[in-house]
Amino acid sequence: MKVELVLLPRDLAPGQLRGRACAVFDVLRATTTMAAALAAGVKEIRLFENLADARSAGAATIEKKLLCGEEACLPPPGFDLGNSPGQFIGAHCGSTLFMCTTNGTRALLAAREAELIVPAAPVNAAAVAALLRQSGLGVTLLCAGTNGAVAMEDVIGAGAVIAALGDDAKVTGDAARLARRMFEASRDSLPAVFRDAQGGRNLLTAALEADIDFAARVSVIDAVGIAAGEPLTVRSAS
Repeated sequence: MKVELVLLPRDLAPGQLRGRACAVFDVLRATTTMAAALAAGVKEIRLFENLADARSAGAATIEKKLLCGEEACLPPPGFDLGNSPGQFIGAHCGSTLFMCTTNGTRALLAAREAELIVPAAPVNAAAVAALLRQSGLGVTLLCAGTNGAVAMEDVIGAGAVIAALGDDAKVTGDAARLARRMFEASRDSLPAVFRDAQGGRNLLTAALEADIDFAARVSVIDAVGIAAGEPLTVRSAS
């Protein structure tokens, strides 16, 4: 399969994702958190462009529901949970999440024209690669970035999925080649590398160091989701 990398959502050309699979990376932290939530048995994750829309939708009468997200790394006022992957436990099994984050949910929404949309991170790289391989589609790896700037951890996350695809990946473009080389060079020191990234520095300032350690692991979660529908909703692929 042909695999390309787009460094930021704004770099997508009109129609670029049509008929393709798109794996979206916000490694610190939204797509890592989605993998953790699905692994904990969350029923679905509904994605929103802004906090107001998430709050409004979250007012729906649903038996098990949680508002989940962040603003400047921290849980917004009135939200049940933040954007930390380690917060999900068995008690959240069967819940519906209403989620909005600064970068990740918006990147997933930017990928709406893709035939297959997959939240992706190093923690579930092997599971993401297996799903992409099964799709038989050309693949675009889309990095969310941090506040409009390229995020090193997202590029490395894309490299982790390229590495997991192995010989099945026919890489096109130097951005994707660079991602794989960055991952291979840093895979044995991901916690330190992620701490040095701007996203990691932001989390350290917010006293969320544990989130970095959670995200800086490779293929430790088998859960993988597919985003589809209106509102765009992530559900387990299994």
